[in-house]
Amino acid sequence: MYGEIFSQNDMIKFQTILKEKKQTVTCAESCTGGLIASYITEVSGSSSIFKGSVVTYCNEIKEQELNVKKQTMIDFGVVSIEVVREMLQGVLKKFNADFAMAVSGVAGPSGGTKDKPVGMVVIGVMGIDKKEDIRVYNFKGSRKDVQIQAAKTALKRNFEILLKNS
Repeated sequence: MYGEIFSQNDMIKFQTILKEKKQTVTCAESCTGGLIASYITEVSGSSSIFKGSVVTYCNEIKEQELNVKKQTMIDFGVVSIEVVREMLQGVLKKFNADFAMAVSGVAGPSGGTKDKPVGMVVIGVMGIDKKEDIRVYNFKGSRKDVQIQAAKTALKRNFEILLKNS
C-alpha cells in the first residue's frame, strides 16, 4: 500500500547505503505510532543501521523523552514545524544517530481544526550535518491511510537526503 511513495525495494536500498557508510538512523513518532520503526525493522539485518525510536504520542512524553519545550507546544501547537524540529534534535541526541526522522500530525478522523485539518502531518528529517528538512503535508484517506502515507513519506525524505549526501 502506497508503494509508489516508498517501496520495500527502496527500503532495502536505503539500508544497504546506510550499512555501506556505517551510518545509523532513528525516529521520533507521534501520529504514526511506531509505523516508521516497524517498516525499518521488517528488513532482516536492520539492527546494524537502526538505533531505535521513541513513540511520543502524548505531550508529556515529548517533553520527558525528547526535551520538547512545553512553551513550544503552547505557542505553536503540537503539529508544527517548531515541535518537529525539537523532536528531531531530541531524538538525535538520545540515540546518537546519523539521521533522524520526526512526525507529528492529525491522523483523524477526529482532532482536526480549521488551521490543522485531519490529514495534516509535519515531517522532519535531519542528517549528520544537522541540516533539517521539515515540511507540512496534507494527506487524504482514512486514519490508517494518513499514517501509512506519513511513515512512507518520512522514509522517502530520509532516503533522498541520504542519496544527496552519498
